[in-house]
Amino acid sequence: MYKPSLWPVSVKGVALDSKDRVLLLKNERAEWELPGGRLEIGVEGGGSAPADAGPAQALEREIAEEAGWAVTAGAELAGGTWIYEPIPGRRVLIVTYGCTVLTPDRDPILSHEHKELGLFHRDEVGALNMPVGYKHSIAAWYEHPQR
Repeated sequence: MYKPSLWPVSVKGVALDSKDRVLLLKNERAEWELPGGRLEIGVEGGGSAPADAGPAQALEREIAEEAGWAVTAGAELAGGTWIYEPIPGRRVLIVTYGCTVLTPDRDPILSHEHKELGLFHRDEVGALNMPVGYKHSIAAWYEHPQR
């Protein structure tokens, strides 16, 4: 019997501070990644975790949770949708958006979800231990005419 593949979807954001540095977080695999995460579907019967209205709302919530920054999710980035296999046999669909940081002068705050937080200039990104898809997304946002 045919069983379709089901992949989680992760929304990620490229967010820059007032010094034009990109916010990155280090995960448990010692890789740098963009902030973001999965959409919340809510708790059955109401509860304390309301469902996200869509990917933009989920991304805005995730960046606030992971770094304490208020952002507005903007354009889905060209080349920012890709499939990542963090461990063999586990695939994740990554969808990346450019973000406008509403608090660009506020220092981000590291949450319990990551090992480290960093702000990197554009020319530092290439040397980081990071999936190439994230590097492409970061480059696309730096080149985006509406950022």
